[in-house]
Amino acid sequence: MKEKKRIIRVRNAMKTTFEVINGMMTVTAALEKMAAKEIRCIIIDKRHEDDEYGIVLLSDIAKQVLAKDRSPDRVNVYEVMSKPVLSIDADMDIRYCARFFDNFGLSHAPVIENGRVIGIISYTGLVMRGLYRALECE
Repeated sequence: MKEKKRIIRVRNAMKTTFEVINGMMTVTAALEKMAAKEIRCIIIDKRHEDDEYGIVLLSDIAKQVLAKDRSPDRVNVYEVMSKPVLSIDADMDIRYCARFFDNFGLSHAPVIENGRVIGIISYTGLVMRGLYRALECE
């Protein structure tokens, strides 16, 4: 008889340290928050109930601010964010999350529960806090 695989949920692999900011914040201010919390991406809050979340990765800042020699003091995060952001359900199996990332070219995504961000998932979380931790428990 085939043994049933243990399912590891995204909620068990996500990072719960994240920051949600206003899109009008400058890139400099966003970088200060990212450095203080040691995070690589930042969530841009909805402007109203019918709006969607956005996301800014360090790579977005490198490509759209640094590489183009734009002043981070004069660029607002809404100018470099991706919106709407593709999000992950907290109860998704990490194997499906990894496939989702691969299918859509993602490296980070907000984890959503009841319409609110509760964490951030990345390949690092999927492998180190998901797969690796599960292997340690076996």
